[in-house]
Parts: sequence; structure tokens; C-alpha cells
Amino acid sequence: MTFCHRSLLRPLLSSWRTLSTSRTSARYITSTTLTQQAMTIQTSERLARLRELMKKPENNVDAYVVPSEDQHGSEYIASCDERRAWISGFNGSAGCAIITMDKALMFTDGRYFLQAIEQMDKNWELMKQGLPGVPTWQNYLTNNLPASSRIGIDPTLITESDFEGLTNSKDATNAESKPSATLVPITTNLIDSIWAADRPPRPKNPVVPLEENYSGESVTSKLDRLASAVSSNTPKPRALVLTALDDIAWLFNLRGSDISYNPVFFSYAVVHFNFSAEPDKSSKPNAVLFLQRDAIEPANLKSVLGTSIDIRPYEDIRKYLGDLGTQLRSSSTEKGQEKTVLIPDKASLAVAQAVGKDIIKVVPSPITVLKAIKNATELEGFRQSHLRDGVALARYFAWLEEKLNEGAVLTEWEGAEQLEKFRSELPLFKGLSFDTISSTGPNGAIIHYSPDPKDCAVIKQDQIYLCDSGAQFLDGTTDVTRTWHFGTPTDEEKRTATRVLQGHIAIDSAIFPNGTTGYIIDSWARKALWKDGLGDFRHGTGHGVGHYLNVHEGPHGLGTRITYNASPLKAGMIVTNEPGFYADGKYGIRIENVLIVKEVVTPWNFGDKGFLGFECVTMCPIQTKLVDQNLISVDEKSWLNDYNHNVWIKISPMLQHDERALRWLEKECQPI
Repeated sequence: MTFCHRSLLRPLLSSWRTLSTSRTSARYITSTTLTQQAMTIQTSERLARLRELMKKPENNVDAYVVPSEDQHGSEYIASCDERRAWISGFNGSAGCAIITMDKALMFTDGRYFLQAIEQMDKNWELMKQGLPGVPTWQNYLTNNLPASSRIGIDPTLITESDFEGLTNSKDATNAESKPSATLVPITTNLIDSIWAADRPPRPKNPVVPLEENYSGESVTSKLDRLASAVSSNTPKPRALVLTALDDIAWLFNLRGSDISYNPVFFSYAVVHFNFSAEPDKSSKPNAVLFLQRDAIEPANLKSVLGTSIDIRPYEDIRKYLGDLGTQLRSSSTEKGQEKTVLIPDKASLAVAQAVGKDIIKVVPSPITVLKAIKNATELEGFRQSHLRDGVALARYFAWLEEKLNEGAVLTEWEGAEQLEKFRSELPLFKGLSFDTISSTGPNGAIIHYSPDPKDCAVIKQDQIYLCDSGAQFLDGTTDVTRTWHFGTPTDEEKRTATRVLQGHIAIDSAIFPNGTTGYIIDSWARKALWKDGLGDFRHGTGHGVGHYLNVHEGPHGLGTRITYNASPLKAGMIVTNEPGFYADGKYGIRIENVLIVKEVVTPWNFGDKGFLGFECVTMCPIQTKLVDQNLISVDEKSWLNDYNHNVWIKISPMLQHDERALRWLEKECQPI
């Protein structure tokens, strides 16, 4: 099947339209005021019904937690799992809601402050995570609720790690701290009970194999490498439970379309290991894959997966884990292998309880690290897919500039649609990798903005236009942002754009020793902005990217989140480079390329650590009109000219069929 069909990748144009029974239009006040991404949803009735359920004797809770994630810990979720969006009206991809009897709190990060303010009604209080004095939702539950509060949770949606952290939390500064709150697992999700018949059904789209000429490695080889990776655990485990959808898709060389823009499918997996005290006597791992029956033809998948992988119904996972736990407890302990089951640190409390907490060990998913380092086939796929993507980008921006010069009236949505059309004509195209951020003027300051097809702003020549977009190809995933001005930019716009460019160049040209993390080098992207007192952009500088998988992939990244400091950058990883600046109510600027982490040769190799740098695979010119040449150094000017020249050399031969795009590319790639 293909992902470009709108019924799969844009089933509802955006998940927002599935969240309300009465759709109302966004409003745009003037060209210089903040644009509403969606009309505020009234939540009074929904909250009242939720609080009634909270009071019922069978629940009897003082607070209820509604996270963003689904039962697999997914960042991007199916419409049937958008519970937090439904109860609050805020449909950003990150956030956690806490509802008490007299408050409704929304915790989210800086990417979504503006969006949350616009989308939530007066019932809600925005908790701006990351700002001084604002607690995390976990800390709020620990320190801000009355003594002995009962906190309702869905055990399939809260992680085992969060559950343990909240259960064992204590105010270390107060020896006589109040009695801790009690977490109350409620098996029937209270939001689902209210949403009821209006809740969309769970997708059951086909699961298809990804051929080895695209994945670069067989399932058998991946299972062997996984066994090797977990063998260092002490004691050696009997099994590993997999819950993250992209981990499972990668391990078994399968793809699906159950979640828009993410080629994944609802599934669980359990990998069984057969370690021996004598390594040469260890046998191959085998696995059980849990899939929705309506989404597969087992005979076809069996021929691809082989005899070492069993396929079972998706809904059988908890019974299987319970039986596994019972079996291990009653079995004898074999030499070199203990009665231990590994579960990922993002696995749910329900998964941990099904196995039994006495025999589990919570660890970072070993698949995440294996998946993050791409093999040679995957890396070449990234290069080739970005070349093709560069063709679509050149055709789109050339088309857009010509239309604006002709006086055409084009909305942000129409621009996004035209870009998707150009991409859909490319070989190996399977769909978009996320909803295109096509934003003009003040909408560019909304970091994860998405235009409403029924009512959105008109792209104007005298405003900055920010376009963040990407595609899924069989051989790679793309993610690129460019900022353009089709008229005459102001001095302020040029200065801020130049500072963003300088931060981008600093990351692209970085060389650093092995062991360096993205947390350490993140500030290099912000230094130029800091020179002008422009503060911080409210997002990370870069994230990992999956290979024909999720556009956001860990464990590494460039950013201020301390978790990035636990994952050093390694050769073969993919990471984006996307500093930005956002003038609320005026404009936004972001420049984003996709980079491959690579080994580099330096004149010296102090400490024999080896050094790393980046290879840029994104091929789209950076507009020189937005550059203040008085600010940039000779080296920075050389970098910009070299980059645009490289784009011309690689993309122009692929544009011989489109004279308009070729002329535009030649113009934009001229040196300064």
C-alpha cells in the first residue's frame, strides 16, 4: 500500500477536526497580530462529567492524570488516543493534563505556549514547563496536592518509571513532610467513558514488509545484534518486552500506517533469549509479535519473518506476559541466565504488572541505540531521498515566488498542498513525515503551527514565510525548514535571520571528540543570538530522525534537556540542525538541515579519542537576501556560498524538466 493516500496520512487533515463535534473556524485578526490556530473548544461540560466520574465510589480520586501518549508511549498518536486533546482543546503533540475538583492544569513546553493559550478555554491554567518556578507535572503531583490525595491514573498510559518515581517520592527538604499521595490505577479510562461513541475507532491498516535492499539488514541479523547488546546485563535476561511502535517496526523490517505520518502499526513484541554459561552453546533468539489480526495476512508475513517469529493477536499481550511470568517463577534457574524479563523505561505500568514486578528489570530500550546508528544502506538512502526532496522543494519555492509576483492570492494551506503535490511525483514517495508547517508573518512564531484548510492566512510578499516540511520515502525520511522573504526584508528581519544562520553554521561546521553529547554543543547554535540579546528559541536545536520511520527519534539530540547528555553522538547517527528565532505576533525564522554524524580526520588525535563532524544531506538553498553581510565573517560567507553552490551542482541536473525551477535555483544559489 502507499502512504500518500489521504485516507491514511491525512485522514482528517489534522487530528484537531476529530476532537470536536462542532468545528468552528480559526480567526485571523490582522496581518500583524497573533493568529489563532484553532478556535477555542469549550470544555466546561466535559470537565464536569469527568469530575462526576472521579467522585464515584469505584474511583474516588481527587485528581486525574491525562498524558499525551498512547499505550506505547508514542509522541504522535492515532486520533482514538488523543484523550488529552479532547478533554482540554489543546492538540499539540506534547503535554500532560491534571484535573482536580477545582483546577484543570496543562503542562507543556515552550514549543506550544502560544498554541495552548489560543486553544484552551478559561477552565484551564497553562503550566509553562521550563520556566523558572514552574514544576513538572510529576513534581506538581508530589508537592502541590493536599495531603493523602488519591490520584487516578490509567495504568496503560503511565510508565512504570513514572509510577515508581511518584510512589516513592518524598519532600527531601522537609523531614516532617505531609503524607504522600496515593496513585490509584483505574482500568477503565475515564476520558474514554465520556468520549464514548464519538471516539474514533482504532486504525487497523495493513502491515507490510520493508525489503532488505532498503533496510540494509535482515531480521535475523538484527535479532542476533539485539541478543549481543542485552547479554551484558547482569543477570542475563530470559526475555525483552518491546512496546515502542518504531522499535518493533525497525526490528522486524515491517512498516504500517496506523498513525498519521509515522509508518508504524499497533503492536507489541517479546524477544526470548537462550543464553548459556558457555557462549558457544547459546542458541538463537526467537520472538513473538502481537499484531491486530485485521491488519495482517499471517501467511505472507510468515514467509518474510521466518520460523523463529510467532505472530499472535494484539489483544493477547497481557495474558501472554502473565503466563510468561508464571512460567519463569516456576522454572529452575539455569546457569548463566536468571529469571529476569527486561522492559523498556517507557513501558507502561500495565506491562510491568502483567509480567510481575518481582522479575522485571527496567532499562532503556536497547533497540533505540541500535536503531539510531544507521547502516551503510540506510545512510545512502538518506542521501538519495534528500536529493529527490530537494527537487520538490526547488519546484515549490519557484512556483510560489512566481505566483506571488503575478499577484496570485494563495493561502498557507494551498502552499502546503502544492508542495505535497510536487513531492508525491517523486520516486519511492510514501507520504509526508509530519503536517507541513506553512506559515506567513505572525504564524511563523507559532513553532508547531499548522494551517487550517478552511480558514488560514494568505501568504504575503511583504512578510516572512517559514516552511517546515518533510516526506517519507522507502529509502529515507526528510525534514527541512526554510525561511523566505519574497519582497524586501526589514533590517530587523535580516539581522535576526543572520544570527540564526550563524548558529546553524556553527553546528554544521562543528568538530568534536568522541563521547561528546548534543547537550554540550547545543549552546553553539545560540551564541550568535545571545550576542544580540535575543534569548533562546523555545525548542531543541536538533533531533534524531528515523529511516523511513518516525521523524523524531532518540535517544540523542541537540538541546538543553539534560537527558541528551546521556547519549553521546556517534558516527552513523542522524540529527537535525534547526536553530530559530520567534518574534511573537510578528514573524518566525528557522533554518533546518538533516546531518549525518561522521568520523573526521584531524591533524592531531589527542588522547586517541577520535573526532566527529557532520555531513549535510539536505539540498535546498538558503536565501541570501535575508543575510546582513555586515554581520557575517569571511568563513561564514564562504560556508554559505559553498553550501548553495553544492545545492546547485547536485540539484540542477535533476531539474532539466522544469525551467522555472531551474532559473529559480540558479538565482538563489548565486554567491554573495
